Amino acid sequence: MAAYFQKWVVFVAFIVVGMSAARADDFRMDREIDYLLDSVVNSKCVFVRNGKKYKAIDAREHLQMKRRRGKRYFDNTEEFIERLASKSSWSGKVYLIQCGNAPQQTTNSWFNALLVQYRSEPRNDII
Repeated sequence: MAAYFQKWVVFVAFIVVGMSAARADDFRMDREIDYLLDSVVNSKCVFVRNGKKYKAIDAREHLQMKRRRGKRYFDNTEEFIERLASKSSWSGKVYLIQCGNAPQQTTNSWFNALLVQYRSEPRNDII
């Protein structure tokens, strides 16, 4: 009986640790996506969607709406960028970003560069 109880405790502990790790990954992903969306607004760049230019705040709102509605389409930050933040799900046209006099670039490359930068910076997050 004691052996059965020990196995049960180990099993439950394994499940709890796994759930905690999953929550930590979700927390980390949410922080990264928040950073990316905030970076759009802070950049004061112009967002080009389906050939039309939008202010940075409007771009953030649009991408936040896609994030909220499309949670089932991504499990990590890279998938969010690739599947939701890089092109129109309606027309299939890629999203572009124009920052000052620099050439336009795809939001895919812009967000991925920001993500690399974000992950390289030291954090004090407790996870």
